[in-house]
This record gives sequence, structure tokens and C-alpha cells, in this order.
Amino acid sequence: MRIALIHALRHSPPPIEAAFAELWPQVRLMNLLDDSLSSDLARDGTITEAMTGRFLELARYAKATGADGILFTCSAFGPCIEAVQRELAPLPVLKPNEAMIEEAEKAGARIGLLASFAPTLASMPPEFPPALTIMPKLAEGALAALDRGDGAEHDRLAAEAARDLTGCDVIALAQFSLARSAPAVMAATGKPVLTTPQSAVRKLRRLLEPDDIKELEQD
Repeated sequence: MRIALIHALRHSPPPIEAAFAELWPQVRLMNLLDDSLSSDLARDGTITEAMTGRFLELARYAKATGADGILFTCSAFGPCIEAVQRELAPLPVLKPNEAMIEEAEKAGARIGLLASFAPTLASMPPEFPPALTIMPKLAEGALAALDRGDGAEHDRLAAEAARDLTGCDVIALAQFSLARSAPAVMAATGKPVLTTPQSAVRKLRRLLEPDDIKELEQD
């Protein structure tokens, strides 16, 4: 089984690789990274037709290598990923956050949404079911800290921002790069915390190895 991971941030591969190692170590992973996508989106302020074309080209390449499924790991590019889903159906193509959204819906009605990349807080909330109340919060400076290699400061800033998410039932970490801060966020808030990597791996495995999942659940 081969899973293609397509990234727009260079910090995304480690957390998703760790999630696969824990939850589905048998698969083969391939990583495709274009970190200019995130900087171009931050510069332009909106998703363009050219960006969608770049996503399609990356996905076509992944499919050509024999990938059994594709997982995108940057949550700010929903419309681009939807274009890939339409073109490559029925190949499983997951948005980075769709599995976590499904798990969050089961966890409560008020969702704290923590992000370190500001465009995510514009693109991601509409993806949640309208019956849910979304409480967005930006962890300012956290991504910059990670960019300069200061993981401890990244986690501290994420936890500090999360303290403002009072009254929510669960905190959803909107980006793969934020997954590393989950223990700090949980300790700071006392809230359940969902991460996109682990939710995504669980869903992909259910889609591609349903019989194995049934056996695990029975055990």
C-alpha cells in the first residue's frame, strides 16, 4: 500500500510520518513538497486558478507513481483539493482536515479551532457542519518560531493562544505542523485535543483496509 503525502509547508512531513508510524506502520509513504504554495497564498491573499493547476499536477504525478491514496497536509487550500478529488475519483483523496472535522462533530457542538497560519482561519471554518459553533484562534508567532527551529517556543505560543478557547467542547489543531503542540495545549486548557495527522491516518486506513480495521476493533 502506497500513500502519497502532498505538502505546502516544510514542517508538515514529520507529524504525519509519526502518525503513520504509530497507527499504520505497514504502508509505504511518499512525500511531495512545494513550500512556495503557502508563501504564494500568503502573498496573494486568495487561491488562484494557477494554484489549483499546481495541485492537480502534483496529484497527477502521485497517481502515476502508483499511489493507492493521496493525503494533502495544508488546510488552507480546500478548493484546490476539491478539484483534485473531482478529477481523480474514485481514488481516495483526503483534505488534511476532513477526518478531524468528522471526529470533532462527534465530540461536541462548540469547536475551538487553533491555527498558526492565518489563511487557514478563513478557509477552514466553512468546512465544518453549520450546526457547529466554531471558535477560531490564531497562535500568533508560532509558525515563525517553528520556521527558525524553535519548537519549544512554537508549542508555548500555541498553548498560550489555546487558553483563550474557553467554553469549547474540544480543541481542533488546524494544521499538521501544530500537532506537535497537542500535549502542551491539552495541559494548558484541560480540553480534549484533536490533531489532523492522527485523524487523517485513521480515516485513510478505514477506507483502504476496512477488514483490518474491523479485526482491530474486535480485538
